[in-house]
Amino acid sequence: MRRWMVVALVAVVVLAGVGAGAWWLLRPKARPDPVAAAYLEAWGRSDWPAMQARVAAPPADFAAQHTAMLETLRVTTASFAPGTATVHDDRAEVPFQARLTLRALGEWSYQGVLRLVRRDDRWRVDWSPAALHPDLAAGQRVQRTRTWPDRAPILAADGSELAGPGPTVTINIVGGRVKDPAQVGDALEVHAKVPREVAGKALAAAERRPDQAVPVITLPQADYDLIRDAIHPVPGLSFSQAVGREYHGPVTTRTLLGTVGPVTADDLKELGAPYQTGDQVGHGNGLEEAFERRLAGTPSGEVRLVGKDGQTVKVLHEFAGEDGEAVKTTLDPRVQEAAEAALEPLTKPAALVAVRPSTGALVAVVNTPVEGYNRALLGRYPPGSTFKVVTAAALLAGGLRPGDPVGCPKEAKVGGRTFGNFEDEVLGKIPFSSAFANSCNTAFVQQAARRLDGEELVAAAARFGFGLDPSPGVPAVTSRVPSPSDQADLAAEAFGQGRVTASPLQMAMVAATVAEGRWHQPHLVAGEAADGGAEVPEPLDTKVAATLRTLMRQVVTEGTAADAGLPGKVAGKTGTAEFGTGDPLPTHAWFIGFRGDLAFAVIVEGGGVGGRVAAPAGARFLRGL
Repeated sequence: MRRWMVVALVAVVVLAGVGAGAWWLLRPKARPDPVAAAYLEAWGRSDWPAMQARVAAPPADFAAQHTAMLETLRVTTASFAPGTATVHDDRAEVPFQARLTLRALGEWSYQGVLRLVRRDDRWRVDWSPAALHPDLAAGQRVQRTRTWPDRAPILAADGSELAGPGPTVTINIVGGRVKDPAQVGDALEVHAKVPREVAGKALAAAERRPDQAVPVITLPQADYDLIRDAIHPVPGLSFSQAVGREYHGPVTTRTLLGTVGPVTADDLKELGAPYQTGDQVGHGNGLEEAFERRLAGTPSGEVRLVGKDGQTVKVLHEFAGEDGEAVKTTLDPRVQEAAEAALEPLTKPAALVAVRPSTGALVAVVNTPVEGYNRALLGRYPPGSTFKVVTAAALLAGGLRPGDPVGCPKEAKVGGRTFGNFEDEVLGKIPFSSAFANSCNTAFVQQAARRLDGEELVAAAARFGFGLDPSPGVPAVTSRVPSPSDQADLAAEAFGQGRVTASPLQMAMVAATVAEGRWHQPHLVAGEAADGGAEVPEPLDTKVAATLRTLMRQVVTEGTAADAGLPGKVAGKTGTAEFGTGDPLPTHAWFIGFRGDLAFAVIVEGGGVGGRVAAPAGARFLRGL
């Protein structure tokens, strides 16, 4: 014990005798790893001062070089993970893994090397451009490229092209050249059909960036040529040509196709990667928008090393894009054109929807006027007497037979409310089949009040697709039959008034459901039908479906559509639906029908009497086929 105490004492004396310098010589030398790790961590958060403090001889433009690289590549996130240092006397190398996320392209990962030097026993980064990337030398810079593939076409059912690549013109606003903002806004709104709100936002953006061209709308060259003389001279507008989108086929398909134009802030929020400002995307609630990702594919790109002359020295990384896929629709150009011709003589807004009952495939969707509102899929209307098909299905399922006698007085009172027939018609005691064929409101009102409750009517409507999101591939409204609140409400709904609302698409599906005996998911894109699942309605009772076909045929042979000139073995139902205010109330004209494997609905807004206006349009449509 005493020996160990002596040794310790001697050691203390020796150390005291040789002084502090000897202790410094015995201390372990500092490693470069902590310096490299701190430098790389600061790089990841773009803390240039913290990085520069760890550099032996930073250049004057140290921060600018790093910022330029991030901005050129459009880096959104960056991380740098150090490896283990290799030390040779007063020099060291620390490998690191860089991971950069490039906006609208993806991740670029590369292996880098930090070189460090020890001075005054302190490690510092021996910086050169190679610290940014090992292949980067003085006088060189990185460059990013990004290219979308040609947008894939939209095809008709026969394979013909409805939309595909073609020359376009983008209309831009250059803020510094605008003399009269109101004139610019009016020109865009009136001639290019740009919504005033969109034009206003573009003007505001152009004012903030007066030297830049702010894109507003991209038009096919043919469309631009029609307005060129009116819009080209407006001060502040500029025009750039490119390969974009061209539309073919029946003009009425444009409402369904939509448009392609500059991506908006809202688009970027919804689409996310791989989109960025300046890209072209689908708009207009049509197929271009609904199938944006399928049609567009994904962009390809490169990270390049370029010299002072801008020539590529080396490709550092490639991003492989993917071509878009064509969208093949169920639209039949021949049927679409026949529908166009059928509505052409009408002076009121109208729509026609045609569908294959066997599959739910939409073969024609036509709106007039062509520009603007897609009433065929988005319109909500009282269906009037076309809804009697649904009510008849409920009555037949409840035991009523076509030959059973029913009363058809001028008026009928139900739940304290009086209901009347169109043009005060009185048919007296007639078979139910005649009441259907001649569209007697009072017969349906009385039979519904006696034989149905509200839930039975709602359940019957559900078998025809009411209450379901039709989801045909583009936006479409859900048609509704609210549960009646009382007997008067039930009576009104029984002949398609009250709170019942339906789109032309829905009423075409009513006719299709009768023809096929069951509802099929309507669809506008081949292979996109979604039959099956909890929401698919039950099929109609086979006897009920057969009776409805007979009743609807009788409408054409001897009822309200007998004078319409409908060709062939057509079955249908007319409707004259009241809406709005006035005395008398204005009416929409309806006709729904089917012939073979083709069902359709026609509505003429404010058009008057279904049998006199809509049914003849249906006849023109079928003759056109």
